[in-house]
Amino acid sequence: QVQLAESGGGSVQTGESLKLSCAASGPTSKSYAMGWFRQAPGKEREFVATITWSGGNTAYADSIKGRFTISRDNAKNTVYLQMNSLKPEDTAVYYCADGRYSVISSDYVYWGQGTQVTVSS
Repeated sequence: QVQLAESGGGSVQTGESLKLSCAASGPTSKSYAMGWFRQAPGKEREFVATITWSGGNTAYADSIKGRFTISRDNAKNTVYLQMNSLKPEDTAVYYCADGRYSVISSDYVYWGQGTQVTVSS
């Protein structure tokens, strides 16, 4: 079974940056994708970004396009989310997930436990 572990969350001020990491272990399928989702208090989980393991194709939510960058290091089985110019509305628990290359959460099979990102004004 695939296990995912996020790290890198924290509390920052508006305009600052954070870099999240998601380390995968177990029988990860290199033909699938890794994605980032987030869930703010009282809101549904929403898509943030996704990247394929092999082709390096990426997709982003409009709300973070131009500020966040997803990348991966296949040798380390790790996916990253570089978050720049953070805003208070980016405050959420961020989850990584392993599954199909998709913006839909139900297309992802394995999920990490999440890491909290808090942005204060």
